[in-house]
Amino acid sequence: MQPLRVDLHLFSHHVQQAASDRAEGELGAAVAQLRKSLALWRGPVLNGTGGPVLDAASTILEERRLAAVEELFALRLQLGEDSDIVSEIREFTHAHPLREALRAQLMLALYRTGRQAEALHEYAAVRDLLAEELGISPGPDLATLFEKILQASPELDRPVPATLDRPVPATRPEVDAPSQGPAAPAARPHEADVVPAAGRVPCTLPYELPDFTGRDSEFQYLLDQGTAGDGVRIIGVDGMGGAGKTTLVVHAAHRLAASYPDGQLYIDLRGFTPGERPLAPEEAVRILLRALGAPDSSIPDDTESQLAMWQTALATRRLLVVLDNGAEAAQVRPLLPVTRPPGCLILVASRGRLLDLDGVRWTTLGTLAPRDSAALLVRTLGEERVAGDPEAAQTLATLCGHLPLALRIATARLHNRPRWTLQYFVDRLRTEGALLTELRSTERSVATTIQLSYEALEEDHRRAFMLLGVHPGPDFDPYAAAALIGVTPREAELTLEDLLDAQLLLQHEAGRYSFHDLVRSFAHSLWNDAVRHQKDTAAGRLLNYYLGATNAACRILFPGLRPCDPAPAGHALGLPSLPTFSGGQAARGWYERESRNLQATVRLGQRHDFHRLASYLARNTVLHLHAQGAIRDYRELAEVAVAAARRSADPQALCLSLGNLASAHQILGEFSLTMDVAAEGLQVARTHGDHLSEAAFMDQIGWAHIVLGNLSEGCDLLLRGIGLHRELGSVRRESIALCNLSTLHLWQGRPAEAITAAERAAALCRESGEHEHEIAALNDLVIAHLDAGEDTTARTHLDRALKLGENSTMPRNRAMSLALRAVLCQRSGEGDEALTHIGRALALLKPLGTATWQCEVENVAGLVHQLAGNHEESLRLHRNAYQRASNIGYRIGMAHGLHGLVSAEQALGKHEAARRHLHEAAELFATMGIRRAILDSPDGTPVRRTPEPGRCGAQV
Repeated sequence: MQPLRVDLHLFSHHVQQAASDRAEGELGAAVAQLRKSLALWRGPVLNGTGGPVLDAASTILEERRLAAVEELFALRLQLGEDSDIVSEIREFTHAHPLREALRAQLMLALYRTGRQAEALHEYAAVRDLLAEELGISPGPDLATLFEKILQASPELDRPVPATLDRPVPATRPEVDAPSQGPAAPAARPHEADVVPAAGRVPCTLPYELPDFTGRDSEFQYLLDQGTAGDGVRIIGVDGMGGAGKTTLVVHAAHRLAASYPDGQLYIDLRGFTPGERPLAPEEAVRILLRALGAPDSSIPDDTESQLAMWQTALATRRLLVVLDNGAEAAQVRPLLPVTRPPGCLILVASRGRLLDLDGVRWTTLGTLAPRDSAALLVRTLGEERVAGDPEAAQTLATLCGHLPLALRIATARLHNRPRWTLQYFVDRLRTEGALLTELRSTERSVATTIQLSYEALEEDHRRAFMLLGVHPGPDFDPYAAAALIGVTPREAELTLEDLLDAQLLLQHEAGRYSFHDLVRSFAHSLWNDAVRHQKDTAAGRLLNYYLGATNAACRILFPGLRPCDPAPAGHALGLPSLPTFSGGQAARGWYERESRNLQATVRLGQRHDFHRLASYLARNTVLHLHAQGAIRDYRELAEVAVAAARRSADPQALCLSLGNLASAHQILGEFSLTMDVAAEGLQVARTHGDHLSEAAFMDQIGWAHIVLGNLSEGCDLLLRGIGLHRELGSVRRESIALCNLSTLHLWQGRPAEAITAAERAAALCRESGEHEHEIAALNDLVIAHLDAGEDTTARTHLDRALKLGENSTMPRNRAMSLALRAVLCQRSGEGDEALTHIGRALALLKPLGTATWQCEVENVAGLVHQLAGNHEESLRLHRNAYQRASNIGYRIGMAHGLHGLVSAEQALGKHEAARRHLHEAAELFATMGIRRAILDSPDGTPVRRTPEPGRCGAQV
């Protein structure tokens, strides 16, 4: 039988002829050919029970028929047949409800006949149907049409019919056209010129957000780099999911559109789209070619020819192309120009930086700056609502991690719930486990956005990501990550870099990694009973690592420290890889970087029942906190350590923890609590034969008695403790106790004994390499010499203290040295320099909030200003010192404060106040049995004045 007497061949012939007519601009003739082709159909082909082979053939033929139907409707819409074909398209839409092209044609026909609401309803219907039946969202073409209908875009008005200047023959073999002789060779797709006809500029960019906010520098970068010029420009934007990459790229594309007059194309490559697989390059090319006006029938079937046709299109146009949501370099590379076009701009957006794409200029999109987050809230919620509770608005932005997607979802929820206040919503977000649950809407979800990145990982990387979420601190290095994952630091670093490339980790400093708060919440959401053992074991490995690292750092920074080794708890978890410290500076730097991590890990250990490890790690951590002057953090962590030590049933751990807590109370002026805690520690130490701890607790109790005015009882305990330290060879603790003894001798009017004790303390510190504590001992020695009138000797020792203090991290010691330098300068007539030194001393102590330390230095500062003639300032400083001392019952501080007030008030002519304060000071000194700085003349003239002795008792 001749081919053209078979309906199928005749159908194919008409379809191909229609494609040729359309390519030549003969749209009416193309419609006629398609009508003829469809008139051949009488119903389903091969209808019946023919088995799977015939069923498959029937499906293929039905698909070809529907393609012809869609092509016919497209041509008729181009010819202006709008109201005439609505019912026809609707009939096919009802028969094939999931076919998006038919639905788009129906929406367009309805819109052009003034039925915009019905058009929008059709989109909502297909969106719900796709979600219910397939669990997906409408494709980009349908979504773009919906957006343009919403905006009443002029592009939707009856356009000038679009054609291709030269035909691109279909390569499908179905049609055997009649031959009038030898056929001319068909043009290969890559040889065809596919420039659209004049009057049509294809633009498929999504709509531009009217409330685009922030990103000034990144936006300007895209404009600067995207300016039209010779050759191709390829710019990439990478960033975590929800950072606003698409919004930024589309915003820039609209601004640059005029520079690319041949068209502006957008395609979603679906690299990270819920429920969908990434588009293959050949699928993406077909979409892009259709956007340029090529009908389906003219696009080749084989991938190579499709890509060649796309490269031909790029080679002859000045196009702007947005390749959004790229998954990997292999998906994007075939879509990039292979030659130098006359001037194309390619904008690539992807979560990870596609490093295998050469010639791409990348910029990374992070979270919004806080001020831009605030501006976005104002623009989306309204100025009045934000101004009504600015603190809650700021907290909302913080909880959303300054992530644009999270902020927009949050404001959308608030818009839909006008009765919700910002504070109410913030409280909901703060509920444990509710953050990601609340940040979702019908079509968007922060959790889903993150999950797509997570699911793209290999299995071992997913496990690493989940275990890294166990880390409780703000950031971590490869050593901590290695402990959590259970690998070497080098292997951990490679994994961290891969997670960084996947935009699941952040890096604000080389070698250190962190989670975005919302990503951390997602990592926590992965924890369930199935991974509980892995999580607990990872927590134990982390504690074991930090304990080993702090032990190594402590051996360098605190050489006289009592050693301890909780080996049984650590060996079961494996031996961690530890960093190496070249010296004190490296060890201190590590402590400073890890301080917050260490504190958080102590609490993590307590939650996971690693109580023994937690208590010993706390002991090593408070040493650094004390050196930094962070005493309140020190006290809080010491309380956690005591609780953990009690549950560990380790008496040594309990003694160490109680000793640190007693020291924290002492430094903060909580002397009654000091005695209570130290008394408990003394009992535990004696019960278990821990003589080192016994001696330390005797020191602490003795010094607490002394500062509260019970000098005799305190002195006895202090001397007994010193003897026991010396017997046990505890050099560090002996030096601390000797400093306290030096201060006591000075208060009791025995400067020679005070000098001897301080000299012994300083010598012990030099022998053991305890330079920080040596500064404190030298300060006490300087005070003793000043009190004895030996200024030259005092200056010698102070010079050494200041020299050592250049590398000191302990602000209290440095502040006291500067205050004593001010006294010496004042005595030698260097008044201006004295005031400079005392100002620096006060500035060092102000942030610490420790009453005893501030009281001491303020009393010295009051003396310096008094000698300089600044009586009002002297009065203010002594009043502050007296008030601080009164609040904590620090009697010696109160007495010196009152004495300073007397001197200042006398100079200012406030004689009645001076007499009253003189009487109060005399009573305090007498009660304590101290004969110091007492004014004995009737008019209140001071007989002798010495600076407040510095103490070293508040040592760890």
